[in-house]
Amino acid sequence: MRKLALTDEILMKIEKPARYIGNEVNMIVKNPADVDVRFAMCFPDIYEIGMSHLGIQIIYDMLNRREDVYCERVYSPWIDLDKIMREKNIPLFAIESQQPIKNFDFLGITLQYEMCYTNILQVLDLSKIPLLSKDRTESDPIVIGGGPCAYNPEPIADFFDIFYIGEGETEYYHLIDLYKENKKNGGSRKDFLEMAAGISCIYVPQFYDVTYNEDGTIKEMKPNNECAPAKVKKEIVLDFNEVFYPDKPLVPFIKSVQDRCVLEIQRGCIRECRFCQAGSVYKPLREKKLDKLKEIALTQLQSTGHEEISLSSLSSSDYSQLQELIDFLMEECKARHVNISLPSLRIDAFSLDVMRKVQDVKKSSITFAPEAGTQRMRNVINKGLTEEDILNGSRQAFLGGWNKVKLYFMLGQPTETNNDVDGIMDLCEKIAELYYETVPKEQRKGKCQITASTSFFVPKPFTPFQWASMCSASTFLDKAKRVNDKRKTLLNRKSIKYNWHEADLSILEGLLARGDRRLSKTLLAIYHKGGIYDAWSECHNNEIWEEAIKETGVDLDFYITRQRSADEIFPWDFIDTGVTKEFLLREWKNALEEKVTPNCRMQCSGCGAASFGGGVCHEN
Repeated sequence: MRKLALTDEILMKIEKPARYIGNEVNMIVKNPADVDVRFAMCFPDIYEIGMSHLGIQIIYDMLNRREDVYCERVYSPWIDLDKIMREKNIPLFAIESQQPIKNFDFLGITLQYEMCYTNILQVLDLSKIPLLSKDRTESDPIVIGGGPCAYNPEPIADFFDIFYIGEGETEYYHLIDLYKENKKNGGSRKDFLEMAAGISCIYVPQFYDVTYNEDGTIKEMKPNNECAPAKVKKEIVLDFNEVFYPDKPLVPFIKSVQDRCVLEIQRGCIRECRFCQAGSVYKPLREKKLDKLKEIALTQLQSTGHEEISLSSLSSSDYSQLQELIDFLMEECKARHVNISLPSLRIDAFSLDVMRKVQDVKKSSITFAPEAGTQRMRNVINKGLTEEDILNGSRQAFLGGWNKVKLYFMLGQPTETNNDVDGIMDLCEKIAELYYETVPKEQRKGKCQITASTSFFVPKPFTPFQWASMCSASTFLDKAKRVNDKRKTLLNRKSIKYNWHEADLSILEGLLARGDRRLSKTLLAIYHKGGIYDAWSECHNNEIWEEAIKETGVDLDFYITRQRSADEIFPWDFIDTGVTKEFLLREWKNALEEKVTPNCRMQCSGCGAASFGGGVCHEN
């Protein structure tokens, strides 16, 4: 019987001790002594969020299918346990075996959000692994990063031995085989990193040197090791039907953020939203066949006991067999008393009809993501949604019995004017008016409730907006104030609620999203000053960030508000995602000219993703 890393006394003191003890339903148990390679998979945030992440469930299942590998999990300890572990010198441990992470061969960290970067340092520090890769010895795990933020790994490059660029199902087995081969031959840490660099999607930061121009922009990035390629190429799964997928996903003992079975129906997107990084880096769209999804759904429901199943994709409405899948799920879920969650649907008559059948209309709300308040602005961002679409969808929803509408917008997008900002509340007012025009007074269930939320635009790598300037925090807040002031003048203001994001966090996200490896020293300074859980507003301390930014000589305007020139070398230009820089630049010019680009199924735009040889690019 395994011994818990934390005593009963400690477990009784901390919040939600079930975060740290493991033994969940479907947890995989192996004897660490019987395997050749131990892999700790880390989500650098609390357990409840990490347990909701599909990517870790996939990698966990995939690696554990090998008898010679034991993949375990680790999450960031919450601040109460963090304090105790430091006081009592308790090393960070894996959930499954309860053994120290320091003893593992690999520590894999998923990079989902820039504001979790300080938690990466927390995980390394509590694991007693040197924070900087150059300080690690032969006895330290290989620290590997992957996920969406790995598409610009440079701000955290000094902390990682390896970055995996692309989808994890493709090359992890190969990487582990190389590790075993190197270990068998008595090779060193550097020998393994050189072998790993030979895999097309593997980036080893220490094998590259960066030089800068006098103005601070990048002059050149080139390999300093003959094993490292000039370009690192994203790897993707082409046969999405036969790819690894967990049939017995982990089921937590405490409620996680998304406590349900998840069906990934497709990967990628046909839409060309110019602000969306995921739509770009996950190209091309690849679908899973209906029969396979049926099989996975039934297996997962049986093996988990979950009371809800959800579809996962960037745009579920674009799945070609959605009608047939929904019909199947409705029949199966009704018999099992299981709820169906349908995120990422476009609001049209079909979607509303489906939602009406699977949701409790009295309790739920309809969600739209217009992203902008005017048609001009929606053309700039290539949203592919007209005001007529939004109003027709709202009318259908009101006729279907809904009286709650959630609307998501972004403030500060390129070329935005005051008219575009005002358009957010103009659209909310039109929807409110539509409710009172559409639903007879005797049929209304109280006032309609419209909740408008605005986030602040952050330019991301590998999007057409990677060249755009970003607003300052004060400008963002001025825009939010303008929206709120406009709300107060509306006839239906009592039916409209307005929420906005925190400007300080958006600025820092922008800094890290497009930053270079000079920011590693800034992140180190923030962490040493006590920065941790910066994705959580109650833990984030902006003063610490301001102090560290000043002390390390970071020019915020250089990284944030400066518009990039067409010929600038970006920190991430060494990565080949399949989508060409020429296409992104063409789309940036189309945005400035307010030109709309059709989706991939309507017309190929020549983005470059066809080079992978599969997916939507080769459907016909």
